[in-house]
Amino acid sequence: MNAQKLSKRLETVADFVPQNAVVADIGSDHAYLPCYLVHQGIVEKAIAGEVVNGPYQSACNEVKHEQLQNNIEVRLADGMEAVEPEDGVTAVTIAGMGGPLIATILNKDLARLQTVQRLILQPNIHAYAIRLWAQTNGWAIIAEEILCEDEKIYEVLVLERGQQKLSETELLLGPHLMAEKNEVFVNKWQGEIKQWEHILASIEKIEQTDAIIEKRKELNGKLALVRSVM
Repeated sequence: MNAQKLSKRLETVADFVPQNAVVADIGSDHAYLPCYLVHQGIVEKAIAGEVVNGPYQSACNEVKHEQLQNNIEVRLADGMEAVEPEDGVTAVTIAGMGGPLIATILNKDLARLQTVQRLILQPNIHAYAIRLWAQTNGWAIIAEEILCEDEKIYEVLVLERGQQKLSETELLLGPHLMAEKNEVFVNKWQGEIKQWEHILASIEKIEQTDAIIEKRKELNGKLALVRSVM
């Protein structure tokens, strides 16, 4: 992967960036995504934010290597602190983190989202946390993708401002993903079912403490939700 050729998951994220958006890529690592967006003529201006010095330096080097210093500003900052009101950012991308961490980053300073019209988020795990954050904070999920790359399954969620009430099943599985129910989706949740069934079988053999009873109830609830869709 490089600034000219993205991984499948990052290319999926890039596909949802609106033409001529001003993008902030949070946790940009090597800044491959913003560089790609500029090279493809999708955006002219982008911010690459990194909180760790090593990836920050890598991003700076990549932007310099691609000769995009006039288009991309790399900033050493914690999450959305990379975004200032005068930037006029209209789209934010956050990829390659857990869902709860992405939700925490967004929630830390909601005022920094004031000019943002679209969020393109790619959680590695626990997309539930992002869907819950969205409906709590006035964002609606307008699109979702699920894909498999290098034997790992990723979800991409696209949010725009709006009110949306999701059922517990939709929060867990994704309203668009469960409607499409493609092969990757089916494989993911069949795997989850097997794992939960294995855990339930294991905890049946140990002392039934309050915590174990609560865990069993939680897993049985998830199983019921997923089986109702599968």
